Formats: sequence, C-alpha cells, structure tokens
Amino acid sequence: MPRLDRTGPMGQGPRTGRGMGNCPGGMGFGWGRGFGRGFGGRNFLTKKEESELLKDEKDALEEELKAIKERISELDAK
Repeated sequence: MPRLDRTGPMGQGPRTGRGMGNCPGGMGFGWGRGFGRGFGGRNFLTKKEESELLKDEKDALEEELKAIKERISELDAK
C-alpha cells in the first residue's frame, strides 16, 4: 500500500492489490495475508464475497497484463 493511505496500488481503492502489504484494516496480520491472495487459509468471507473479490482481482490482473503487453510492443517498436 503505497503512501499508507489505504488506496491500494495506483490509487485504485482498498483490496485491489495482491495482499502483500501491511494492511491495518485487512483480514490478516503483518506483512502479507498468505499465498498472495489475501485469505491466508482463514475463511472470513462468504462465498459470494470471495467470488466478487476474486473476480475483481482477475480484472485487475487482466488490466495489468494488457499494460505489460502494450509496453513490450512499444519497446519492440523502437
């Protein structure tokens, strides 16, 4: 969580990252919440909440992959 302002990576809002930071309002303790997915083997979420969280994470990863592919294309074009 850059700037420790609870906005997540690149200011996208809470719970938009990989769960690797020290998240005082999060569901884990200390640094990281387990397996980089934010659950740490603990089940505080309902199935619906977990599904929504995973879908949001999937969307964020797809956007990140798209940005990476675009950057690779830019670099290869030079």
